[in-house]
Amino acid sequence: MLTGGPSSTGGVNKGPFLTPDVVVVGAGPVGLAIAWRCAARGMRVVVHDPAPGSGASHVAAGMLAPVAEAYFGERELTGLLTESAARWPGFAAELAEATGVDIGYRTEGTLVVGLTADDLAEARRLWAYQQGLGLPVTPLRPSQLREREPALAPRVRGGALAPTDHQVDPRRLVPALRLAAERAGAVLVSEPVRRLRDVTAGVTVVAAGCGAAALTGLPVRPVKGQVLRLRTPDGGPPGFRHVVRGYADGEHVYLVPRDSGEVVVGATVEERSDLGVCAGAVLRLLRAAVDLVPELAEYDLVETLAGLRPGTPDNAPILGPLPGQPDVLVATGHHRHGIVLTPVTADLITDLITGGGADPLLAPFRPDRFAVTPNAAPAAEPPPSGGVASASAVGSGARTTSERAMEDDSWN
Repeated sequence: MLTGGPSSTGGVNKGPFLTPDVVVVGAGPVGLAIAWRCAARGMRVVVHDPAPGSGASHVAAGMLAPVAEAYFGERELTGLLTESAARWPGFAAELAEATGVDIGYRTEGTLVVGLTADDLAEARRLWAYQQGLGLPVTPLRPSQLREREPALAPRVRGGALAPTDHQVDPRRLVPALRLAAERAGAVLVSEPVRRLRDVTAGVTVVAAGCGAAALTGLPVRPVKGQVLRLRTPDGGPPGFRHVVRGYADGEHVYLVPRDSGEVVVGATVEERSDLGVCAGAVLRLLRAAVDLVPELAEYDLVETLAGLRPGTPDNAPILGPLPGQPDVLVATGHHRHGIVLTPVTADLITDLITGGGADPLLAPFRPDRFAVTPNAAPAAEPPPSGGVASASAVGSGARTTSERAMEDDSWN
């Protein structure tokens, strides 16, 4: 076994190792990034997860969207999103240097469009709010939109450019983070953690997505989302470059193009915990996608998926010490924002572990804003927790991971 633990002054125990300095529960992007940061600072790190990277991040589109995701009543969350997005260029470069892996980080920006007059009116209301926060969003006329993306439908009534809303490929990101963490010295083990009292470590970090509810008693709930993956018929790049977020006859949809020829189309938001993929959701997403970018009708439908986002009562993440247990830090509840918030979450939690103190950014997101019901015993059945169900377009069967005890904490 490994040993040691951060000292009271934030140092690391360098003696003979019997226990780890840090145990991270959950090997999604957030958990792996924390493990990487801690291991790179010389700590002995163990990560527990039966199936790393098979949770919400396997479904996520990878949008880094602090502007398009700035919603009414979420000012503090918007500040955290903006801060983390600003860290992404350096984070991506550092990860590439550490691993040599291309994580699909792209910076063309995002177009937000409205198909009808009503759609455009709804979008404009949000843009006005975003501009009032000082966020970079530039309204564009239909002709200006089609100059940037000729593939957009002629019916589109208008839109806006969010140039700082970028994207990354989560299915490349997670393996890269795992490689970086392991190269820095972190150890991944497949045993699940069912009770925090069973963990022996200087500090335990719960980055377990929806599974954090059973471990900590915090109000983290599953929010279902269904997503599609399309592919160009010839395998070449899609006929558009920007991420497109649209309103199409009242249906919200996003289209995320990849250099590989893939286009991610999503996503439903459902207060449910099942992992079924239903025909109605596929129909609504495809109809909205083709209404905005008609050429998608000719693309291959290669995958349909459902996953569970870890939501909270105020839609904001839970970051910091668990009430009454200062040696347990929580990094969960990221809902739609797990990918974009990965860099800032890793930095803030690692600073807490190493004695850097609590950054003021953490204040609105501390666990003590919620009542906590401690978990005294393992559940008879592991909770649904960021799991994924997927089926190929030709019906080769579903793959579910709802039986997992913990999952990663990401979605967009």
